[in-house]
Amino acid sequence: MVRFAQNGKVDKMSGAQTHHAGDDPPLQFRQHPLRGRLLAEMHARPFAPLAAPHRVIHLAFMTDEEAASRARARLAQWCDARGLPLPAESARHHRAQCSGVALRFESHGEFTTYTWEFPGNGGGGSGPDAHEPAPDRLARVMDGLQDLQDDDNGSGLLMVAVDLSLHGGSADLKSVFGDANLAIADVEGGAGRVVTDFRADAHGFVRILVEDRGLSPAQGGALVQRLLEIETYRTMALLGLPEAQALAPTIRRIETTLPGLLEEMRHSNGFTDNRRLLDTLTGLAAELESDAAASLYRFGATRAYGDLVRLRLEAIAEKSVTGYDSWSSFLDRRLQPAIRTCLSTEERQANLSRKLSRAAQLLRARVDVELESQNSNLLQTMNARARTQLRLQQTVEGLSVAAITYYISGLLHRGLTGAREAGFAVDPTIVTAAAIPVILIALALLVRRIRRAHDDGSG
Repeated sequence: MVRFAQNGKVDKMSGAQTHHAGDDPPLQFRQHPLRGRLLAEMHARPFAPLAAPHRVIHLAFMTDEEAASRARARLAQWCDARGLPLPAESARHHRAQCSGVALRFESHGEFTTYTWEFPGNGGGGSGPDAHEPAPDRLARVMDGLQDLQDDDNGSGLLMVAVDLSLHGGSADLKSVFGDANLAIADVEGGAGRVVTDFRADAHGFVRILVEDRGLSPAQGGALVQRLLEIETYRTMALLGLPEAQALAPTIRRIETTLPGLLEEMRHSNGFTDNRRLLDTLTGLAAELESDAAASLYRFGATRAYGDLVRLRLEAIAEKSVTGYDSWSSFLDRRLQPAIRTCLSTEERQANLSRKLSRAAQLLRARVDVELESQNSNLLQTMNARARTQLRLQQTVEGLSVAAITYYISGLLHRGLTGAREAGFAVDPTIVTAAAIPVILIALALLVRRIRRAHDDGSG
């Protein structure tokens, strides 16, 4: 038996010599097949150090499982053509460096991101000014890498585009953002300031400025990644809003129809009316459940993305700047209502589903009672018919015995008459009269035996 000591030595209770932990061989235990993957998950997507000045272009594309696999294959081809390390076959993230530009690839559940880190402003300068290259020109590095836009379900289509500048000192915000309402906050204890308007510019990118006021490279890399995640997750969270708005008319129609059906239930009589109401309720319930099942993932994802946005905002520890909204207050006023709309729609679906289910159960119970009553009446009618058929059968059997007795006695009388004419001393009339009771009793017993035989066979 092996015992692990607190000092890192292994002591065998059999009395064998102990060994230093550094001299011990690797663990000999059978390990769970997912252990390595779970340990690696704690270190997935690490923050890459980033110092000012830097320009970051961040793109997110909607991808299903098949499109994500194709994106990974295209990334491997792109890296191989440039002599760069290839991503693992099932890698969900990969970082590559080429000619001073870094690419970070990440594959998420329903989207794939490409983050390009350019030194300076992407064109040799050192800050956000009028001479820096346009973000769409920088995004041309995606040529030959992103080739997914061939699905009818929206897979491979661009969802998020961010142009982030990390620079030292202050920038002329009006020249960058114009007259838009800005969200500004000091972060990392005043070591940085982040500015955005959460709007797409003329090139289709959301601009984010990060002013370096004493950020370390590690702080800068972590801050940039968290800001990109906030923009990505808040956009993905909003995907549930169009679906909630599309479902609202159907939910409202069912909500207004249900009270009328319940009132009609109170006054309905008869199997036909109740069955018609039950069919109507079942149709509404099927329509509602179909919509709820189709929107289940989207609303759940909206809730999860909203929580991620909140956690990332807490992580950057922002402080409001006088005269401007902080990122949290800006998103609270615009993002949270959309998330609450999705959650409210999901809750309305659940409440309506419960009400429709209860109403359908009440109607089904009423229909079942009426069916049982009809079945009882039908059984009574069948029993009466069976009794009538039994009496008719008994009457037919009696008449049949009498008829057969008549024919047999007739044949006997003819036979005896012929015997007397042949010289036998027989009185046909007396013998026939004496034989009739015997024939009658024998036939009755035979019929009874046949009936019992049939009854035993059917039982």
